[in-house]
Amino acid sequence: MLRLIVTSSTYPQSFEDDPSPVAAGSSQSPVGPRVQVSASGRTDPRRGLAAGGLLVERIGGPRVKPYQPPGLWKETSNRPYVQDSGAALYRRSLYTYWKRSVPPAEPVRIGRADAETCITRRQRTNTPLMALVLMNDPTFVEAARGLAVRTMLRDAVDDVARVEWLFVAVTARRPGPQELETMVRLIADQRTRFRGRPQAARELLSVGQSPLDKRVDVVEQAAWTALASVLLNTDEAITRE
Repeated sequence: MLRLIVTSSTYPQSFEDDPSPVAAGSSQSPVGPRVQVSASGRTDPRRGLAAGGLLVERIGGPRVKPYQPPGLWKETSNRPYVQDSGAALYRRSLYTYWKRSVPPAEPVRIGRADAETCITRRQRTNTPLMALVLMNDPTFVEAARGLAVRTMLRDAVDDVARVEWLFVAVTARRPGPQELETMVRLIADQRTRFRGRPQAARELLSVGQSPLDKRVDVVEQAAWTALASVLLNTDEAITRE
């Protein structure tokens, strides 16, 4: 999948304004080229943990070492990266341990400064690596899992009501008719997918250290996790604009 993404015609195209996609149809006009705001204009991406009911709100305390790619420190240090466990995995990024020669992968991949040099202004970025981090990093998969469980345990009568609550929980606004229709259709598609691939559902729900919530059906939880992951990856979820 990663190879398909980076070798596609979309990946290398310029972000300079091109009216042709807009002219192709009115439905394309809201999704034209867009540059992400600087890192200082974003909220802490770990706010997804709050939406998922996992964020540790305690103020102060020691630095923590959350999930990182295997072998992160091997090339520059003889000391291995020893990941924390339990509540330390779910703290705000303010408390994340920084090794200046090998900064944490998560913040660097989403465009934050690497702490090697001083800068006067955060740069603007449009890197697709942000989407890959937000949809694959264990921290954000766990956040989506938690949000899915919260959604499923709501006293709602149908998918529409649950989707509306989930959307408001992430974006602080109600979804439009087209957005609602798209999300309901996505839930139906994901439900069908995971019913046919129950092992894939179990693998998705095994990401991270938080235990599987047995109050919710595995297939349903996986389907809603997929939708929650999509919403947590939107601009409205990760920026203050």
